Parts: sequence; C-alpha cells; structure tokens
Amino acid sequence: MTNIVIIGGHGKVALLAAPLLVEAGNQVTSVIRNPEHADDVAATGATPLVESVEELDTDGLTRVLQGADVVVWSAGAGGGDATRTTAVDRDAAIRSMEAAQAAGVGRYVMVSYYGARPDHGVPADNGFFAYAEAKAEADAHLRASGLDWTIVAPSALTLEEPTGRIDAQVGEGPQGDDPDAGSVSRGNVARVIAAVVDAGGPSRTTIAFTDGETPIAEVIEAAAR
Repeated sequence: MTNIVIIGGHGKVALLAAPLLVEAGNQVTSVIRNPEHADDVAATGATPLVESVEELDTDGLTRVLQGADVVVWSAGAGGGDATRTTAVDRDAAIRSMEAAQAAGVGRYVMVSYYGARPDHGVPADNGFFAYAEAKAEADAHLRASGLDWTIVAPSALTLEEPTGRIDAQVGEGPQGDDPDAGSVSRGNVARVIAAVVDAGGPSRTTIAFTDGETPIAEVIEAAAR
C-alpha cells in the first residue's frame, strides 16, 4: 500500500484524484485548510487533515509528510491576491519540497500549468503574472532538488467529462510551447495524476497536456521509457 499525501485536498482536481488513488488500493491523506471541507474530502475515501500549508514552517510540513511515500501538490491560492499567491504557490510549495526531503518522501508530483517557465511572457500588469512567476520558481526549485519528481502541467481546465485521452509534450525541462493550446477536463488531470502515481514515474519529467487522442496510460508508459 502506498501512502499518499495530497496538499490542497479540497481543490476540484484533488477531489477527483483522491477516489482514483483510493480505489487503486492506496492510503490517501488530503490536507485542507478549512475544517468545513472535511466531509467533502472524507466522501472521496481520503482522510482529511486540517493544516494551513501557508502558515506551517518547514518543520511543521515535515511533520505532516512523515511516513508518506508520495506527495501530490495540488494547492493554490486561487489567484486574485499577488501576495498570497506568492506565499502559497511559491513559498509554501518550496517549503513542502524541503519538508518532503527531510521526511524521506520518495516521490513528489507537482500540479503546475501548461507553459509554466521562467520566460512565461505574461506582462507584469496582467492578473496572472504573480501566479506565472510563482509556479515558474516553484517548478525550477523542484527540478533542482534531489527529489524524484514529476510535473503535471495541464492546459486550461474545464468541467467536461473525462475522456481518458490526452495529447502531451514530455521532457525534463518546461513543456507546453503552443500559445493556442486547447483545454483539458479536470477529470483527465485527475487521471494523469493517478496514472503517474501508479506507475511510479516518469521520473524527473514534465508532462504538459491537453485533451486529445492518446490513452493516458500510453502517454505515461512512453514517458517512462
């Protein structure tokens, strides 16, 4: 049994990923900030854990991650406030990586976004700028870390029914270079996360993807070669 900790457990993607991971026979703990969300998380089969990753220091996050085999970062400030976006999407994410190493966690799966990179090209006066900066720095820190990582980078998210099929760009560095990339259902993102965890990789790989034509299992299998 694999012990998985999802950080950001009440997000739409996390709520879809948790039952897939549980059904595969894993033990899943979902970290949430709001105790009122505990019942929603428990309904997925995961165990809710109320902690604020924004407020926890590295030692506190190490305590949360102790005993985990895999960490899935699916948290986010939700945009709107640049200061909080930096605090959560960059600073807390980086602390969680350092905590994962301190806790001896074997795998780290980061949910990023399609096209995340230092030269993202988002103007400084654009409301997305703080998020683009935060994710670029967090992803770069993960790539430079000693962790066994996979970065999952979906394009624009939808609530469409999942198809189980995607089109993907795969590599060690930033991926997703099509400015006109399409969209992807949150259900397919959840399935990519579950497939990455189930496969134990691909290691040190970024998977940027949209809804497409190739079965997710084939994409993950090819990326792991």
